[in-house]
Amino acid sequence: MAEPISERAYHYSTIRRAIDLIDSHGGKTLTLDELSREMRMSSAHFQRIFSRWVGVSPKRYQQYLMLGHARDMLRNRFTTLDTAAELGLSGSGRLHDLFMTWEAMTPGEYARHCAGLEISWGWFDSPFGPALVMGTANGICGMAFASESGKSRTHDDLRRRWPGAVFTENPDCLRAWVRCAFGENDRQDESVPLHVIGAPFQIKVWEALLRIPSGYVTTYSEIARSIDSPRASRAAGTAIGRNPISWLIPCHRALRKSGELGGYHWGLPVKRAILAYEAARADPVDRTTP
Repeated sequence: MAEPISERAYHYSTIRRAIDLIDSHGGKTLTLDELSREMRMSSAHFQRIFSRWVGVSPKRYQQYLMLGHARDMLRNRFTTLDTAAELGLSGSGRLHDLFMTWEAMTPGEYARHCAGLEISWGWFDSPFGPALVMGTANGICGMAFASESGKSRTHDDLRRRWPGAVFTENPDCLRAWVRCAFGENDRQDESVPLHVIGAPFQIKVWEALLRIPSGYVTTYSEIARSIDSPRASRAAGTAIGRNPISWLIPCHRALRKSGELGGYHWGLPVKRAILAYEAARADPVDRTTP
């Protein structure tokens, strides 16, 4: 049985502190005893938190959190969008990679700033800290993480995307979708519907992002090429940054050609944690090694 989201959300605060700790040591790999001592936990408790959160030991997960790991992923886990579908999405274990449905807003509706559109919203626990989720009757239209920016700024940021909409706090109508999005449902045929609200070019970019399997990455320029706009990598990067549905539309899987992480609207520590979480789960390693 999967660990409850509330537990994974609590454990993310430990992961976030570990990122700062690893960075402060200039790339030096810390032993389990050193990590646990710095985190003021027993070695056994610290290892248990990591192993339950991501499925691998602290020592192994630390390798995925290193600043240079993005370059390793670009060498070993890069995919073009043409071949992404051949990489075996069923191996990712992420239901929304397999069963997601999609409904885009018409250009006319978007041009009218979504006037009168009814959007429900609520705060939820997630594996990456507090998550703000917004949705219409047709599906999730927004998802953001607040661990770096705080709840107030995150809420204002996401709400500004659709200035003409009518917003109502109603987490109950979103809860089933959120549980499915974060893998806390028991039905294998359940889907996460998305109601995608954006300009036509943005939507083309976001559709391309959906073709990147969990555990793999691509580049901004590759995404531009895949939508027949090879010279528009900067515009593609801007559209990726404006993706309103984090995690489900995986903008975190786009990197710069140099192997740098690039930007992430909800904070680079969140992007690093998500990439490490996915890469660790995708790699066939011994998950019991301390």
